[in-house]
Amino acid sequence: MEKTIELFTQHDELKIIDTPLDIHLEIPHLAYLEVKKPGGGKALLFTKPVDRARGVEFDIPVFMNVFGSFKRTELIATQPPESIAALIKSLLNLAPPKGFKAMLSALKRYSILRFTLPKLVRHSSAQAVRYMGDNIDLYKLPILTTWKHDSAPFITMGQVYTQSLDGKRKNLGLYRLQVHGKSTLGLHWQIHKDSTHFFHEYKKAGQKMPVTIALGGDPLYTWCGQAPLPHGIYELMLYGLIKRKRPRLVRCLTNPISVPADVDIIIEGFVDTSKMLDEGPFGDHTGFYTPIEPYPVLEITAITHKPRPIYPATVVGKPPLEDKYMGYLTERVFLPLLQTSAHGLLDYNMPENGVFHNLILAKIAPQYPGHAKQIMHAFWGVGQMSFVKHAIFVGEDAPELTDYPNLLCYILNRFSTRRILISEGVCDALDHASPEYAYGGKLGLDATAPLDSHTQGQESKKLQNPKDSHIQLQPISDEALLVAIRNALDSRAVGVRVTLVRQYGMQCATPIAVIGVEGADSRLLDDVEVWGVLADCLRIGVFVDVQKNDLDNPYMLVWRVVNNIDAKRDVRVLGEQVFIDARDKLESATHPRAWPMETDCSPEVIQALREKGFEISEQMLHDFHICHSPTTPESNAR
Repeated sequence: MEKTIELFTQHDELKIIDTPLDIHLEIPHLAYLEVKKPGGGKALLFTKPVDRARGVEFDIPVFMNVFGSFKRTELIATQPPESIAALIKSLLNLAPPKGFKAMLSALKRYSILRFTLPKLVRHSSAQAVRYMGDNIDLYKLPILTTWKHDSAPFITMGQVYTQSLDGKRKNLGLYRLQVHGKSTLGLHWQIHKDSTHFFHEYKKAGQKMPVTIALGGDPLYTWCGQAPLPHGIYELMLYGLIKRKRPRLVRCLTNPISVPADVDIIIEGFVDTSKMLDEGPFGDHTGFYTPIEPYPVLEITAITHKPRPIYPATVVGKPPLEDKYMGYLTERVFLPLLQTSAHGLLDYNMPENGVFHNLILAKIAPQYPGHAKQIMHAFWGVGQMSFVKHAIFVGEDAPELTDYPNLLCYILNRFSTRRILISEGVCDALDHASPEYAYGGKLGLDATAPLDSHTQGQESKKLQNPKDSHIQLQPISDEALLVAIRNALDSRAVGVRVTLVRQYGMQCATPIAVIGVEGADSRLLDDVEVWGVLADCLRIGVFVDVQKNDLDNPYMLVWRVVNNIDAKRDVRVLGEQVFIDARDKLESATHPRAWPMETDCSPEVIQALREKGFEISEQMLHDFHICHSPTTPESNAR
């Protein structure tokens, strides 16, 4: 990673931290705060990591926030994402050439594929220092503990290399890796991943599975590990295309895997497919701790590294974080590939506060009735897009998908309950709101066309509550709406108390009311009459726990709402009204899973960093819900 450090230094994108800081919480917390600065802050090189509990000073620096800005991400990719996307699009154009000149042009275009073929080399500086047998000790590496309730230290930037039983298919993935002991790592590869498919091949054959973890080297290896490539395509092929050079690989010492020769650290081993160990909890990129689940275990047979290695790591938790910029590169690069299975798709955006798989915005050129819903189903059936929980589709006349204020009004001016599609399917294994593990509700909204009087009349006839179709929305102030909601709830004796209301999009046809609630009454959405009486002033209502939310912070409200709902359970369509229960869920028959804790920084660690001279503003702590539940009804009222 020395070349990356030099590159960042040349572009003033690196901050060196010489203060001794603990691998337990201190280093991760400081990196977490850095990436939340405007523009993503700087990359951080911690030169003096320590483990105070064990009295250890490491001579291996920790490198963090590597992808944490648009500029650094482009420096790593060596070109703008649009250029990479254009390359992929040109390769996908498989029309037969017409004429000799067109044939030469096609040959030139496809000649770049020569860079996808890895080249095997015999020696690597990453194998200069070797630990085997009893000398294997993961605790010699500065592996971080990011969050207070993490069950152990976790490797978070590990390139996980696997191959099929016959060795013909290879995969590079990016998964968290829990330290179980000096020579064992938990492998959190999820049920939908290629590594898991390989695992089942070895398990069926009764054989141990070779796995190698690489750390460092070119950061683009790490990005390629999370790239949503079609099944069976080796991620290092993408690396070769982008860099226009063949990946140079070296064979591992104790298993048949090959990894890039320029990495810093290599961890080799085998997985006994008959053994599983509990993994977690871990504060993941959703901003919540994932539950304890059994996962495979890597039994390490060798650890090797460069004479002066650098240990890369990242922090995941509440957005915005480093994955914002990694996700942006992924989103832009893979638009052409997604368009091959979604005819009419013009663009898409996965906001980082929707933690990518929880919310997608898409712009399409609709050509026939139901076109938007057709693409919704296509998304929900394609690769990693199948994990998306909520999809909102707009027309080609919509604002830019990153122009969120104007886009919101565009959507609200075209909102109709008739255009809501509620479905179900696979979810990300990290999703905590679904009643079942990795399976739950999905919601799509078609906002591609305006609601003119003719269209509105057609749709009103099909509403669940036609008698309300004639009622015109009468916008009222937050205070007046609060009084109206309280009166309606009091009349039905619902066991919750509404303390705050904030409306968004008041200048639009159908505003959204965010309703702050105290109490956990699960009947909140079930009493139709309560909400029907408010049809003239409330069309879209979103309920949140007032103690945990700042109702004046739309960025974090979106984060919590899309995290906390399962569309089949938590969305009610009542005539022209729709209500969403985004409160935390109690363990019950409708949600038979424990609700997880959030990833909050430890206040004592924040104070310790301040005492060491690091500036940490109270405003940042509040804006991104960093230390604790951000507000109370009283502070919101102020």
